[in-house]
Parts: sequence; C-alpha cells; structure tokens
Amino acid sequence: MKRITLNSTNVERTAERAAEVLAGGGVVLYPTDTLYGLAVDPANAEAVRRLYAVKERDPQKPVSVIVPSLAVAESLVAFTPEARSLAERFLPGALTIVAPGRVDGESIGIRIPDDAFCLALARAFGRPFTATSANRSGLPAPRTVDAILEQLDTRALGIDLAIDGGMRSLGVASTVISFMGAHPEAIREGAIPLAALGLSLS
Repeated sequence: MKRITLNSTNVERTAERAAEVLAGGGVVLYPTDTLYGLAVDPANAEAVRRLYAVKERDPQKPVSVIVPSLAVAESLVAFTPEARSLAERFLPGALTIVAPGRVDGESIGIRIPDDAFCLALARAFGRPFTATSANRSGLPAPRTVDAILEQLDTRALGIDLAIDGGMRSLGVASTVISFMGAHPEAIREGAIPLAALGLSLS
C-alpha cells in the first residue's frame, strides 16, 4: 500500500494519482468533509468485491457515490423538486440524497462533499466513485488513517492507496435522506440535524 500525505500544494496531483488507481481497479482510502471513505469504481465488479471484503460488509447493502457537481448528479438520478431544493441548499456538504436512477429507477445515494480533495478526485476520475466509510462494518468509523488501518488489521492489505488528510474534525457521517417514496424519508441523522433540513419526513 502506498501512502500520500495531503498538503496545500499536492491536492490536484494526488487526485490524479488516486484516479489512476481507481481506473486500474484499485481501492483508495481518502478523506472527506465528514470521515474517511473507501473508493472504488462502482462499475468494476472485481473492485466492488474487494471493497466489500476490506469492510467485511454485507454485499447486499448498497453504497453511495461521490460526484463533483449537482449537474452530474442530475444526469444520474431523477430529483423531485423537493430533493433538488435540498441539494441546492446543502450541497456541497454533509448530505447524502437517495433518489431513483435515471437508467433503471433503482436507488442511488449521491454525495457532493465540501472537501477540496474529494471534488478534485471526482473531476480527475470523471465518473462516480464509492462513498462508504472507512471502517469494518458494525464498528465506529475512525477519524485518522492510522486508526483506520489498525481497525481493519489484515484487511488493510486490500487498500492500494491511502490519502492522509489528517484527523477529520467533524467525525460524523453524512445525513441521509431518501426520496424513493411518496414522501422524503430520513435514513440516517448525521452531521446535518434533521430539523435543519426543513422537510416533512416520514
């Protein structure tokens, strides 16, 4: 596993390197505006298998994706007017919006983090990449790369590139709201309090 420490001068260069790893089917540990995440190309079945193995995650549980902009998000999912309003107010930010995919109507969780590296990686890769927390399933998500690697133990060998952005000061996962039904549904209250969203939630 290669490890790169982020600084103010290497964000774009590191994002390009991480994009190369994703394109090659690799697994990248990366910082977000909330916690650390694990990235793979969701269109690469073997890479997704590796991701689930690293996390020891139930393969039936889907993962969200990161995109660089609202325009890209709307090319992937169909937002209701209420969902679009929420996205305009809180994205980029610590919010995941689940909406029907434009291709098959299946649910897709969309993240646009308020984080320079994440957005640089999304631009460099040119396609969505996974946005799932860097932890063993069922355990708390650590806030530093060292703590993550320690928690994953031997599973950390499945990570090809670790991007060290320091301790994640927020340390709380994104808030997740689903627009798959007739009314918005709170899946998880995270960094953004549900009361701040101004929604009538089921």
